[in-house]
Amino acid sequence: MASQQLEQAHALAKESPQQAVEIYMSVLHADQASAIAVSERETALLSLAALFERMQDAAALTNLINGSQSYLITVSKAKSSKLIRTLVDRFDGIPGGLQPQIATCQGMVEWAKSENREYLRQALETRLVSLYLESRMYTEALELISRLLSELKKLDDKMQLVEVHLLESKVYMAVKNLAKSRAALTSARTGANSIYTPPPLQAQLDLQSGTLHAEEGDFKTAYSYFFETMEGLAAYVNPKSASTSTETPFSSSSAVSSTASEQRQLQAFAYMILCKIMLQQPDEITGLLATGKTAAKFRDQVVVVALQAVAKAQKQRSLADFEKALSEYRGSLQSDDLIRSHLTALYDTLLEQNLVRLIEPYSRVEISHIASLIGLPISVVENKMSQMILDNVLHGILDQGNGCLVIFPEPKSSTTYETTLETIKSLGNVVESLYAKAATL
Repeated sequence: MASQQLEQAHALAKESPQQAVEIYMSVLHADQASAIAVSERETALLSLAALFERMQDAAALTNLINGSQSYLITVSKAKSSKLIRTLVDRFDGIPGGLQPQIATCQGMVEWAKSENREYLRQALETRLVSLYLESRMYTEALELISRLLSELKKLDDKMQLVEVHLLESKVYMAVKNLAKSRAALTSARTGANSIYTPPPLQAQLDLQSGTLHAEEGDFKTAYSYFFETMEGLAAYVNPKSASTSTETPFSSSSAVSSTASEQRQLQAFAYMILCKIMLQQPDEITGLLATGKTAAKFRDQVVVVALQAVAKAQKQRSLADFEKALSEYRGSLQSDDLIRSHLTALYDTLLEQNLVRLIEPYSRVEISHIASLIGLPISVVENKMSQMILDNVLHGILDQGNGCLVIFPEPKSSTTYETTLETIKSLGNVVESLYAKAATL
């Protein structure tokens, strides 16, 4: 009977989702005395979660999770832990579902505490840290990480320690504390070397390593880590399971994780193109896009097309084309912190190079003339020139009364200080050697 109801609900899920919800609810909350198998209740629960995700109804999903606690008590702890994590992850597909997801996760943590389920609590708190990171609640994330690390070290749960250290590295990088971020990543890699690390987790470690190297300006090493990330996930990602997950009333957790891995693979590929741009090697991007099935799969993605436009503008040293690409693909290029920060730095460098090239023939030039040549507002050019003067890139002054830039000859650097320091250093070495010889007498 229950199986027939589930089949009927599956058929109604697309055309009449509200009727499907009612049928699923009747199966899930049927009396314990009824002859409904545990597996059928589980199917109803997962189908409801997938249906609410498709309906973009975060409130209904929250109520479902909170209302399913009576059922979760009746199944094994391992099964209930897996179900809860799957249900909480269903918020990922709902726009604006981050805050409800955090609240629901916090509520389930309290439920796990009341039921004395320590493993489930720690798993949910680890997920909560990632949600705090996504919502930029860094203080709360670091506090929870500190407590989790002390607990997990006592239990010697190496797999979860690796995950928490990786999250710690991401949080510290988000607050621009690269030293602590690298230390946390080193701890994560040390732990990962002593256990079997699943491909998705290893890919996250490689992606974080590449991101850290990119933040430090080592784009060549970063590129190799991003390449390892993409190749490591190539065998793991299953496009068929990801595509069929939208066609069935509910999706398995493996399909969800496969989709997430594919997104991470795209992110790594975009970062590889970014590294080529920052290394001033835009010509190599064409070859990168032409090699391998993975590259072909992501070739038409918006972020990849946007980075290609940026690379073309960089190759032609065209500031106008660069600005056009940034404006046309603003959503894709601004949504990622790493891409946004490095393209901003690249824009400043390109603007600076163009200004130096235009100013070079002159000893005195009107700012309006330079602005017309470069195609930017006078205020932007004037601000950039003042910044270049303060950074000693330009030697001159801005005559704002006449609207001109006055260029001075480049001052000759004096070698007096360097010679004096070398002399003092040599004298210090002589005194130390004499002291060492005197000590042996």
